[in-house]
Amino acid sequence: MSASGEVLVGLAILVGLLGVIVPILPGVVLILAAILVWAIMTGGASAWIVFAVCATLLVISGIIKYTWPGRKLREAGVPNRSLVLGAVLGIIGFFVVPVVGLFLGFVLGVYVSELQRLREQQPAWQSTVHALKGVGLSMLVELFGALLAAGVWLVAAIAI
Repeated sequence: MSASGEVLVGLAILVGLLGVIVPILPGVVLILAAILVWAIMTGGASAWIVFAVCATLLVISGIIKYTWPGRKLREAGVPNRSLVLGAVLGIIGFFVVPVVGLFLGFVLGVYVSELQRLREQQPAWQSTVHALKGVGLSMLVELFGALLAAGVWLVAAIAI
């Protein structure tokens, strides 16, 4: 693959990493697609091994992203209903208040759901904080996997 092609793949991976941090873009999908294009264009067993390693890292981080925070939220007593309402209001908030609406809508949705369920402000806010910690942990796990995959690709792009 040419140097300009590798720069484009690197930029696509960078955009994917930003998509993991700001959940507007499908970050992991962009990273995996960019590495797949690189493997196709580079060719050879080494490129396909790099793609397989990166895909494995992204799949493992995706599995951990959903299981680990989900278990912590169940232990804290936060029901899925609150998370779903938070996600719905987060999506609505994204369109109503650009940039910060996603975050504000999620917090408001979880809080309102928990307030309705628990009938007290303090426990509802504690559940909301647990939900925010779970979402943050989920994002960190996904970012860690994406950074590992990007690092593997970068080392391979330099070495191959």
